[in-house]
Amino acid sequence: MNIILLSGGSGKRLWPLSNDIRSKQFIKIFKDDVGNYESMLQRVYRQIRTIDDGAAVTVATSKTQVSAIRNQLGDSVGISVEPCRRDTFPAIALATFYLHDVLGISAEEAVVVCPVDPYVSDEYFAALKELGHLAVQSDAKLVLMGVEPTYPSEKYGYIIPKTKDEISKVQTFKEKPNAEIAAEYIEQGALWNGGVFAYQLKYVLQKAHELLDFTDYYDLYAKYET
Repeated sequence: MNIILLSGGSGKRLWPLSNDIRSKQFIKIFKDDVGNYESMLQRVYRQIRTIDDGAAVTVATSKTQVSAIRNQLGDSVGISVEPCRRDTFPAIALATFYLHDVLGISAEEAVVVCPVDPYVSDEYFAALKELGHLAVQSDAKLVLMGVEPTYPSEKYGYIIPKTKDEISKVQTFKEKPNAEIAAEYIEQGALWNGGVFAYQLKYVLQKAHELLDFTDYYDLYAKYET
C-alpha cells in the first residue's frame, strides 16, 4: 500500500500549543498502548504499520517540518517537500510525481491520500487498504471514503452515493453547501467527504499535465511557486 500523508498546514488549531514553529501534528498529546506519549503523526504512522507493515508512507509537507518528521519517524518514511505553501492539489501532484519519478513507483500502482491528523480506530486504516485495492481493481478514476454525517455542517463536501451499499458509485458531489442544502443532501443519504481518496498514479500524472505546464517532478518542483 502506498500512502501520502498530507502534513503541509501550519497546525494553528491548537494555539497556543501549536504555532508556525511547532505544528499540532508533532505535539505529543496522546498515549500509546503502553502509556508512552506520542504525536498525531506518530500515532497515525503506528496505526498504518499495524494494518500493513510493508506500507510505503510518504509525507507531503513544507520545508520547515522535515526535521520534525525525521526526528519522530526516522529515515524509513518518504518526504515530498513543497518549496512553498500552495493548495492541496499542487501538494498531491508534487507527491505523486515524487513517487513516480524519484522513487520509481509504477504508474499502474494505487496511492491513498489522507490527512496526517485523524483520531480514528484501526478500522479506518483497514478501509484505506480497501480503497487502494478498489482503485486498481475497479474502473473508477477516484475512490472516495465517505463519513456518516451527524449534522448539516457547512465545513465539508457531500457525497451522494447511487446506492446504500457499502461500496457504491457516486451520484452527486457538492463542495461545502450551506446548511439548508446540506440537510437536504443528508436526507438523500449523503456522506461527508473525509478528504481521503485513492487513485492509480497514472490518473493524477495525466491530470496534472492537463492543468499545469511542466515536464516532470524536477520541473514541477522548480515551477512550484507559480
